[in-house]
Amino acid sequence: MYYKNFLNLISPPIFLSLTFFGMNFLSKGIKAEKKLAAATEEDLYLYKGMGASYLCIASKAGIEFPKAVGVATATYVQVIEGKHGGLLKELGKEKLDRKKLFAGAEFQIVTTAIQYCPDSVPKDIKKKVKKIVKENSKK
Repeated sequence: MYYKNFLNLISPPIFLSLTFFGMNFLSKGIKAEKKLAAATEEDLYLYKGMGASYLCIASKAGIEFPKAVGVATATYVQVIEGKHGGLLKELGKEKLDRKKLFAGAEFQIVTTAIQYCPDSVPKDIKKKVKKIVKENSKK
């Protein structure tokens, strides 16, 4: 009987605190979703550096280049979509589709890897990148 009275006494406060805590927890999640900020130049610099670092390390560990660049690129794109809602500050409110995000991410990661670990990037890929950079510099 003593336990029943004790439970009746403490149950409502516990229930109410858990309820309010749960509501507060859910509302924080909703607010976080609204505060997605477009990726800045600094963000992109960090993400491409991390991707290139992964590519360099994976290559030295014997992972095939296409697999390593695929994982690095997918991770980059997931961060842009998850943390920034797929938005890039330099493009304003225009959201890039996944295909463009993947292409841009792969190019940025590979060009950065060429700077930091050129031996990890196959020669044919380096030639393609060099050609693209040369064509873009003419425009």
